[in-house]
Amino acid sequence: MEIERKFLVKHLPEHYKNYPCQELEQGYLSTNPVVRIRKADNDYILTYKGKGLMVREEYNLPLTGDAYEHLRPKADGILIHKIRYKIPYLEKYTIELDIFLDELAPLLLAEVEFDTEEEANAFVPPPWYGEDVTFSEKYHNSTLSQKTDRQP
Repeated sequence: MEIERKFLVKHLPEHYKNYPCQELEQGYLSTNPVVRIRKADNDYILTYKGKGLMVREEYNLPLTGDAYEHLRPKADGILIHKIRYKIPYLEKYTIELDIFLDELAPLLLAEVEFDTEEEANAFVPPPWYGEDVTFSEKYHNSTLSQKTDRQP
């Protein structure tokens, strides 16, 4: 089960480049249900996500590089390309700061995962966060992958 909140980012936090990051490429084989392939550096993953906004089922399965390359051209819409920084916050959380590249630039999103819904609802974001878009399907990566010429 995945419990997360998602926010737009008003401005990049100081020293964000000092934290670990990964270059991600991901495509969607289906958006209903969500079936995603992802390349994260040299790791390859197939993910199924259930319905929901803040809380939903998520299953991850390993892929080989060859399997990823075979599935990559089968993705619907655009391949999402982004840099993800993992920023510690309040000793308990890790903020995943996504800086989107290519067609989705200059979009910036931040996500935080939680153990319970109560914890997610009580979360107070840092000041550099913008609008809470947790309940907007418009900012799901699966929706963003279907982007045309308009910004989200």
